[in-house]
This record gives sequence, C-alpha cells and structure tokens, in this order.
Amino acid sequence: MEREQELYPPIKALLEGQGYEVKGEVGAADVMACRGSEPPVIVELKLRFSLSLFHQAITRLSVTDLVYVAVTRPTGRTARRALKDNLAMCRRLGLGLITVRDDGRAEVHCDPGPYAPRKSKKRTQRLLREFNRLEGDPNAGGATRHGIVTAYRQDALRCAAYLAENGAAKGSVVAQATGVTKATTLMRDNHYGWFEKVEKGVYALTSVGSEGLIHWAYSWEAE
Repeated sequence: MEREQELYPPIKALLEGQGYEVKGEVGAADVMACRGSEPPVIVELKLRFSLSLFHQAITRLSVTDLVYVAVTRPTGRTARRALKDNLAMCRRLGLGLITVRDDGRAEVHCDPGPYAPRKSKKRTQRLLREFNRLEGDPNAGGATRHGIVTAYRQDALRCAAYLAENGAAKGSVVAQATGVTKATTLMRDNHYGWFEKVEKGVYALTSVGSEGLIHWAYSWEAE
C-alpha cells in the first residue's frame, strides 16, 4: 500500500461488520465509528509505525477511551520484532492496534484498555546480577551493544592479564589469582578467541588475546 487512504476500506469494513456506522475524516480524526449510545471509536491511520502516529492517538484519548492505531502490516526481516515492540507500546498506552495486510485483510491485535504488565522476577534478578558483577562504570549510557563491556568480558580480561604477565597456567591457578571462580570454564569456552589449551587444564594467551588486552585497556584500567 502506498497511500493512507488505502487503509480506510478494510478498516471501515471491519467496523461495519461489528455493527458500527463509520465515517472518515471527522474533525481531526482519520476514522470515527459509532454504535448506538456507546462511546465512539476513533482510528488513526498511517502507512507505518511512527512517533507522530502515537502522538495523534494519545491526543484522541481526550475524546474517547476507544482509540486504535492502524498501519500496514510490517514485512521484511525485522517485521516480527517491529510488530511485537509496537504492540507492547500500544498496550502500555491503552491503545488498540489494527494492521492491514497487502490482501486487504484487517487484523485486530489488541483492543484499547488499561494495561498492567507483570514484572519478570527472573529478568530483574538477571539484570541485578550483571550490575553487581560489573566492576566500575566502564560503559557510557546509550552506547550501542557493539563494544559494550560486560561482567563476562571483565572476567576474561582478568584471566588474559594474568596469563600475559605469568605465561601459561592451570585454570585453578588463574581462578585463585584473579578471583574469577569460573576461569577454567571461561578459558575453555573461549568465546573471544583469547585463550588456547596447551595441555589438560592449562591455558595460554593467544595473539588475539594480547590484542584484546590493548583494545580493552580503558575498561581494564577503569577498574
């Protein structure tokens, strides 16, 4: 679909199928529907999700609690994530969400109403563990995920620094010297390519590991 007007017929048909009388461009509303003495339904149309779409819909909440946003159904590699994220946004704001497929089918993903999301204790605990494990404050808030210093990377840096200074060593020795209790597992998994096994239980630093110590020196020194 190339024009917002193309969204109107499927939306109109959907609402009329539920017994509403539907009219387009009523005042500032893209679509307005009435059914008997019930509060009116307002639908704001856009070809795709945007901040202005949500602004418009929130403004319409001063008229009625029954406000929907309607967009063409997202397609492509990021479509599923875009739909999921914006559906969560609609629920959080108390808005309904309708998408229109290329074949003209309109689908309601959620209706307007109050939203009280359940807190995930598991996610909260995972985030708190990462917070407590992270030494210092090595990351600028708002930085991209690429180049983020995690507690795991800091542990890897401790192990790498020990090997750089002392040469190949047993995992148990590295663990005791650095305080990284899972040093053996960390070096064996070798997610960054920094370590190599020279014999059973003994690990050495690779050239990639030496480069990693230089590249991540700021986060190491920040501790």
